[in-house]
Amino acid sequence: MSKEPLLITGVGKRVGLHLAHTFLDRGIAVIGTYRTTLPGVAELEQKGAELYQCDFDDDTQIDALIEHVLRDHSSLRAIIHNASDWLADTAELPSAEIMRRMMQVHVSAPYQLNLALQPLLEASEASHADIIHVGDYVSSRGSKKHIAYAASKAAQDNLTLSFAAKLAPRVKVNSLAPALVMFNPDDDQAYRRKALDKSLMQREAGLDEFQHAIDYLLQSHYVTGRVLPLDGGRHLR
Repeated sequence: MSKEPLLITGVGKRVGLHLAHTFLDRGIAVIGTYRTTLPGVAELEQKGAELYQCDFDDDTQIDALIEHVLRDHSSLRAIIHNASDWLADTAELPSAEIMRRMMQVHVSAPYQLNLALQPLLEASEASHADIIHVGDYVSSRGSKKHIAYAASKAAQDNLTLSFAAKLAPRVKVNSLAPALVMFNPDDDQAYRRKALDKSLMQREAGLDEFQHAIDYLLQSHYVTGRVLPLDGGRHLR
């Protein structure tokens, strides 16, 4: 297995779990974070992933994660910021707390990790290292029901611009802006139909499509400071 790992946040389920499995199957070492112990965590441990339980709403846990990675590794090939939280503005929390949590997980945590782990990225043996922020289609459109979430994803896109300028040419920094990657098992048919009707392609992107987009950004030696849409033509509806 490759000694130069990828750090992927939020590997416990869905997209993060799929990315971690795919890279491990390719013989690439994976450092993963998760907030909640789910069945997928045990699966990754059995494959040899280096996993850390880390709640990105807690700076103390972020500091501990950074300390472990700096202590145990001399370089990183990439950081993929997949960890996310999703709170509606109607959640039973004060509005200030909703905004704080969204900004903490989607902006403050990636900001801290990017700065602290910059030396490991710049020490990569590859021709370049990468940072990829997993954003959201709503970052450029806003959201009536998830205002704080959309604002935090827009701020995350701005991190992409700033870090791309700061870390070039050794480190490329980009963002993905997906709309519908995959449904949850408990999504009913009415919701699924409504969601599918929002895009030209009338279907989920799927995990493989998401993986292809990540691979494209990792393999490119030229693309940086960009937000790559993954929305099925939703912007034309």
